[in-house]
Amino acid sequence: MRNKSVVNEAREIQIAVDLIELGARLQLLQEETALSRERLLRLYKEVKGESPSKGMLPYSTDWFMSWLPNIHSSLFMGVHQYLVKNAGVSGVEALVKSYRLYLEQVRISMGEPELSITRAWFLIRFFDAKMMQMTECKECGGQFVVHTNELCAEYSCGICRPPSRAGKTRKAAQAEAQLA
Repeated sequence: MRNKSVVNEAREIQIAVDLIELGARLQLLQEETALSRERLLRLYKEVKGESPSKGMLPYSTDWFMSWLPNIHSSLFMGVHQYLVKNAGVSGVEALVKSYRLYLEQVRISMGEPELSITRAWFLIRFFDAKMMQMTECKECGGQFVVHTNELCAEYSCGICRPPSRAGKTRKAAQAEAQLA
C-alpha cells in the first residue's frame, strides 16, 4: 500500500485549480498532476461550473510561426525563460507564473491574449524537445520563437517587418468600427 500525503495531495489540487482557472484542458491537468481523471473532472466542474472541453489538443509548431501568435509566444517564452533562470522556479510552477505574467502584460498593452495556457504548455514542451528555440531579431534585438535549425542570421521579427495583411482581420475591423 502506498503512503498518501495530505500535503502532497493538497499541493496537487492547488496546481490543478490554478491550471483550471487559467483555462487548461483536461489532458494538460492529467499530465501535470497525479490526480485521477475522475477527480480532475469533478474538480473542473466545481471550479468552472461546466465540463471541460473535449477534442484533440493543438499539436503543431507551425501555429507559433504565424505573425501574431509568434509575437505572443515570444513574449511568453521570454518571461518563462527569465523566471526559470532567475527566480528558481521550474515545471508546472514556472508555467503558471509565466502565463499569469504574460496575461498581465498582454492585457495592459496588447488587448486580448493570443496564447492559451495549453498552447503555452506545448510551447515549453517543444523547447524542451529542442524543436523550437529563440533567436535575435537583427533590427530590434528582441528574442523571438523560431524552429530549431532554421537559418536565422538575417532574421527580422513580425514587429519590425509585419506582413502586409497584419492587423487587417474582421475582428480588427470590428474593433476599429466600434471605436469610431
